[in-house]
Amino acid sequence: MPSDAERAFVPVRIAVLTVSDTRGLAEDRSGETLVQRLTDGGHILAARAILRDDADLIVEQLRGWIADPEVDCVITTGGTGVTGRDVTPEALMRVADKEIPGFGELFRWLSFQKIGTSTIQSRATACVAAGTYIFALPGSTGAVKDGWDGILASQLDIRHKPCNFVELMPRLLER
Repeated sequence: MPSDAERAFVPVRIAVLTVSDTRGLAEDRSGETLVQRLTDGGHILAARAILRDDADLIVEQLRGWIADPEVDCVITTGGTGVTGRDVTPEALMRVADKEIPGFGELFRWLSFQKIGTSTIQSRATACVAAGTYIFALPGSTGAVKDGWDGILASQLDIRHKPCNFVELMPRLLER
């Protein structure tokens, strides 16, 4: 990927939310993988939480982070499947101002390269809510790696060319 070596790196303050009915911090491999990748990339872990698959709880947590000036971005892992308990995309849409449909499309394309047609079971999605980016990834470590390595590592790097999410951050609240 092209990079602008003249531009200084800008760390993004990222909150990580794991959505799971069965995992605690000790078992949260996908959340830990995400935290490791974002901190290795020079970003700041602004907050971390684990919540069960409950849309109201997820919305409450998202709203708290959206209102927090120390959080630029939220990345969730888990709850993006098609079962009755998978409610993360619905929670995101309750707080969203604008969807970012290309994120889910690109995620599924990348995932298809590894897991084939099983990728259609993923409802990975993204949005902007009150100036905060929110990205929802599936709960497997493989999906977290695909989403971070294949999309977010470059889009959350202001040096990425021709454009990236970070350079748009000051303009997300424009009207």
